[in-house]
Amino acid sequence: MLRLTFIAVLTSFCLFGPAYGKDGRAVVIADPYIELHTGPGRGYPIFHVADRGEQLTVSKRRTDWFKVYTEGGKKGWVSAEQLTRTLDLDGEPTAVERAGRDEYLGRRTEAGFQLGDFDGANAISVYAAWLFSENLSAELWGTHLSGDFSSGWMANVNLVHQPYPGWLVSPYFVLGTGMIHIEPSATLVEAENRTDQEAHVGFGLRGYVNERFLLRLEYRSYVVFTKRDSNEEVDEWKAGFAFFF
Repeated sequence: MLRLTFIAVLTSFCLFGPAYGKDGRAVVIADPYIELHTGPGRGYPIFHVADRGEQLTVSKRRTDWFKVYTEGGKKGWVSAEQLTRTLDLDGEPTAVERAGRDEYLGRRTEAGFQLGDFDGANAISVYAAWLFSENLSAELWGTHLSGDFSSGWMANVNLVHQPYPGWLVSPYFVLGTGMIHIEPSATLVEAENRTDQEAHVGFGLRGYVNERFLLRLEYRSYVVFTKRDSNEEVDEWKAGFAFFF
């Protein structure tokens, strides 16, 4: 009952970097050419090659990738490594700051991996998050459970509130729900597989590490709504890393 009350109380109570001005930042290609990708990453295909002497307008940053416009109206993404080999309009090498806390605070997507203990079972989790603002985000989690007597999986969705996002180590609070599936070991002949709904609350600490990585330490308290006479209460501790992009 105490945990359900906690859930009721909590119920009653988001990556783009900076733009470079309205018209962007102008640079001139100093290398023989620069490759434009369709998206911010090497996995995106190259669709255009801009030649030496051509002017680019840099508009936005996403971690170590920059959105640019060519003089001919082409728009694509170049890496920070390539951008450092361009020149400002005054002829000086273009200075590119490393991705840092400003990008961290302005991120809109995040993904991570965690290991932990779920009521004595090993828990391996992955998640993806979308940040609506610096304080509020939605997360989608998938967890694999493995123990001595049973195994299974969980899938849940959370709302996360981070009251002090600018802190180097920042606390946050979790409220969510989902499904849990348990498969008892084959030696437990009378036990049956079962899938139940769960609700949970939790709190944790998120620490910014460097350019695009952060660490997370988290505790959650679950109520599993079983089909038997009583519900189950389960504790989970986990820790891991995440990155934003």
